[in-house]
Amino acid sequence: MDFAPDPCKIAVMKTDFDVVIAGGGLNGPTLALALAGAGLRVAVVDPRPADARAGQEFDGRAYALAVASQRLLQALGLWGDLAASAQPIVQVKASQGDPGEGAAPFFLHFDSAEIEEGPVGYMMEDRFLYRALLAAMQGRVTHLSGLSVAGQRAGDAAVAVDLSDGTCLSARVLIGADGRGSGVATRAGIQRQGWDYGQTALVAAIDHELPHQGIAHQYFMATGPLAILPLPGGHRSSVVWSETRDNATAIAALPDADFLKVLQPRFGDYLGAISLAGPRFSYPLSLSLARDYVTPRVALVGDAAHGVHPIAGQGLNLGLRDVAALAETIVDAARRGEDIGAINVLERYQGWRRFDATSLALGMDAVNRMFGQTNPLIRAARGLGMQTVTAIPSLRRGFMRQAAGLSVDPMPRLLQGRAL
Repeated sequence: MDFAPDPCKIAVMKTDFDVVIAGGGLNGPTLALALAGAGLRVAVVDPRPADARAGQEFDGRAYALAVASQRLLQALGLWGDLAASAQPIVQVKASQGDPGEGAAPFFLHFDSAEIEEGPVGYMMEDRFLYRALLAAMQGRVTHLSGLSVAGQRAGDAAVAVDLSDGTCLSARVLIGADGRGSGVATRAGIQRQGWDYGQTALVAAIDHELPHQGIAHQYFMATGPLAILPLPGGHRSSVVWSETRDNATAIAALPDADFLKVLQPRFGDYLGAISLAGPRFSYPLSLSLARDYVTPRVALVGDAAHGVHPIAGQGLNLGLRDVAALAETIVDAARRGEDIGAINVLERYQGWRRFDATSLALGMDAVNRMFGQTNPLIRAARGLGMQTVTAIPSLRRGFMRQAAGLSVDPMPRLLQGRAL
């Protein structure tokens, strides 16, 4: 499709697209496929080249997909090809402590056999998920790779979207799926609130001698949590290790062998000898919440709306909840003949998602702060609380359903595995 480089006339009713999505990570393409599947004209503006993340080699990046997220992918026709690359999470074990202390006397233990929906979730490598999205967009979504959104002007009937190459597109609605530093949100005048955690996440994939048996481990330490998440093959896991900023900077600078020496006492020996399985990454941790998810002709999803602590691996799942709710809102409005970019339509999405996303973000913030306390009385209270949850079946199942994304109310159709 050719686009005129002249400025868009946003007062006209004819538009190039129904929806333009800024951001080509995971949330943007997933939303595009949901909307395109319902007959809407969709473009994804992706700053990265199309093949930037579509390589065959494992690079260590992986995500914990909740059951509800897996159902969304299934409803979009993607899960059939992805299932063979997914690692089911059948148990979750969480405990508190620090290196050298030995096993904690109190811990949380969740077993997916206790809920009828199956595994608590699935681990999925970025390369497989992104490739599946990229392939599915071909012929269905206009994928403008290597370009970014440089400007936007909302009008009564449409929004003009200026691209980095001087092209201008017009659409009914512009979606910001462009991350925590969302340019779409900034240009729309949406303010943010939040704070820095003073922590950095160290991320790596680890090969280990003994099989992980599909068990995810979460250790809460005073300097930050450590998650060990099972990957396909049985002898590889993803590590997300949060440390204080100074500690993390020093650890990240270490050679691989020395990095493993620091990790080993935190990792433990329950999986035997460990080695690195790919490159290491690090990124600073903060909480960033948009005060509004929508303005006229603009809506935000994923990290553009809420950047959260990775303590429970819920960042992508929160974004996919946004995708499911916004897709349903837009598609239902279009079928009723409504203007899908009108503020009263977009506010339905905001009302649906803001409380859930904000409460979960603040809940993860509270957990991170609580486990950062070293007072012996507080540690004892935490241990007692963990043991209480483990001992009461109804509480255990409630926590598992929350982690699986099954407690969203009302539940968008895509998260139920149903088509729009």
